[in-house]
Amino acid sequence: MKVTELLTLPTLTGTKLIAGETGIDREVLTVNMMDAPDIIHFLKPDEFLVTTAYHLKDKPHLLSSLVEAMATHGCAALGIKTSRFLKEIPEDALALADELSFPIIDLPSELSLGEIINHTLRGILDQRAAELTFAMETHKQFTNLIMRGKGIQKLLDHLSEMIGYPILLVDQYLKPIFHPFSTPEVIAIIKKMSGEGFRFHKTKASFFSFSSLSNQQTYTVFPIYMNEEKFGYLTISGEIKTSDNLITLTIEQATNVISFALMKEHALKQHDRNIRNDFFLHFLDGSFSSQEEIINRAKEFSLHNDQAYICAVGKIDESESAKSYTQLHRRADSIYEFLEDELCTSPNPIHLFTKGKKCILLYEVNEVETHVLQYVETSLKSLQKITSSQFDCTISFGVSHMCQSFLQTKNSYKEANDSLHEGGLSKRTGYIQTFRTKDIMELLRVIPEEDLKNFYLFALQGFTKIFTEEEQSLLQTLSVYLETHCQISETAKRLFVHRNTVVYRLEKCEELLGKSLKDSETTLQIRIALRIKSLLKI
Repeated sequence: MKVTELLTLPTLTGTKLIAGETGIDREVLTVNMMDAPDIIHFLKPDEFLVTTAYHLKDKPHLLSSLVEAMATHGCAALGIKTSRFLKEIPEDALALADELSFPIIDLPSELSLGEIINHTLRGILDQRAAELTFAMETHKQFTNLIMRGKGIQKLLDHLSEMIGYPILLVDQYLKPIFHPFSTPEVIAIIKKMSGEGFRFHKTKASFFSFSSLSNQQTYTVFPIYMNEEKFGYLTISGEIKTSDNLITLTIEQATNVISFALMKEHALKQHDRNIRNDFFLHFLDGSFSSQEEIINRAKEFSLHNDQAYICAVGKIDESESAKSYTQLHRRADSIYEFLEDELCTSPNPIHLFTKGKKCILLYEVNEVETHVLQYVETSLKSLQKITSSQFDCTISFGVSHMCQSFLQTKNSYKEANDSLHEGGLSKRTGYIQTFRTKDIMELLRVIPEEDLKNFYLFALQGFTKIFTEEEQSLLQTLSVYLETHCQISETAKRLFVHRNTVVYRLEKCEELLGKSLKDSETTLQIRIALRIKSLLKI
């Protein structure tokens, strides 16, 4: 209840304001009675103090000190029965009250202080009861809109009409969710704030305000919480004061209903996302019994087998020692959920899945590969930029070649995952590594050195029984013979030796190997062993 409403209570007829008229909008939350000289130590904010001023009858100059102390403590007003002991209020006290915008009220003499307190408390309680009834009715209206399937948009339309201000509902990243009746200027302000790195943070306050210097407009923000990680803000293009009880109650009831509606929407989206993600992971693991089953299940998620795709695998570049396993997964889930919302604006469909701490993107492509790869790289760079600005971290991607059907995306995932791993070997962050077809030497470098040595010794184990000089001569002849597609004359020509010398050396090699050089499996092992010899410089 405000002071101005207190003055109009029918039960307090005869009260009148004698000073501090500019403070009549002060809120009255409680009322107290005072006739003791040390009351200053017991003052409380928003308190209406009534007194006969008995202890001031011989020291009226002390009234100014009381007025100043009450104004300092944020009290609502001072009520004095002037006809009892003071007869008149000192002019300096009245002037000070006007200066401090602190109301001084002349109380009617026919009512006792106890009656004044009772009437005031009854007025406060009646108003609170009316506000509570209004809040319940408003909450019921908003709930009915959602229950009848009208949706959050209709609720915001109704709220905007009730309070008379444009509204914009944004998520925690300042992306508009709903904006009924919002002017382009309001949306532009939000976008500008987002672009300049402006952030709202979780707050215990029920609402707060900020002003824009560009358009001299004040905005009031009401937080809306869905869970620990996800929240949003109801942004009102106007200033809502704490003293506007009915408007505040109306908006708070709306935010409660919106919060539950968004929680429901988020839970449904999460459920659909989990089903889609489980299908793709089972597909990668080979859990399905037939290709027909895969193709039919994929159609349920708008993944068509006759569609070409490019796969990208991403991972957050973060030190795993800095956070717990659970924290890393929660953070990755939040980032990937944000990226999935961003991908919805893409002109071409992009499907996002998660596997552990990695995300998998399937780009639907319909153009020539050179243009497509450029498009995918541009898209990934955009995601990297957004991730860096919103989450202050980097994300790296590995990209596959284009495949011609959904069934082939399993191989594309492997290519993209290998590319991601290859880029990480150089200890880079925020990179985009495109898949390169490896030659035999690159494949051998991936294998541990100890395994390569064991293969080499197994394939050429007989050569360890001869001297190094003879070993080198025989291995050189064997290498040239295989390179010339087993042509003895061409081998002799390249080695500048007689044809019979080549034949002798090859027979010696077969003797050491215990195998025929006409066997394709044997020659394959020797070719690989000779590459290993060159790689390890054995």
